[in-house]
Amino acid sequence: MNSPELLTRAADAEVIAGGTITLLGEAPIAGGELAVNRALLPEGYAGVPPHLHERTTECFFVLGGRLEALAGERIVVLEEGDFLLVPAGTVHALAPAHGTHADFLSIATPTTERFAYYRLLDAVQRGDAQPQELGATGPRFDNRFVESAAWAGRPAA
Repeated sequence: MNSPELLTRAADAEVIAGGTITLLGEAPIAGGELAVNRALLPEGYAGVPPHLHERTTECFFVLGGRLEALAGERIVVLEEGDFLLVPAGTVHALAPAHGTHADFLSIATPTTERFAYYRLLDAVQRGDAQPQELGATGPRFDNRFVESAAWAGRPAA
């Protein structure tokens, strides 16, 4: 089959990071790639620290639970069915809201090697790579970790 469609069956999706990330698809589009994954952050999980992407816009759609999200300097709690778009250059962070889990789709475009980044994150979590490797690959993966007073000041989960 030689067509632009991308189909990932649930049984064929790559699940990494202890079951918290399901890689659904990466596809070339004009100007880069589109990457879609599902994330399941368990209750009490520290979350994704503040970071930004110079070129990549990210969207989040909550499938279940509640997702606490930093967007710029504002923290919002997303409920099931809520959608958030974070433009390129905007600091953002994610965690399950207090007392619940967060199950959501993440859609990023344009991106470069997003799934390679997630696989490196998985290797760090398994102890097969060093955490410093994530920071060193920032330019390659368009991912830069930053500080956020708003995120640091929020109540612990």
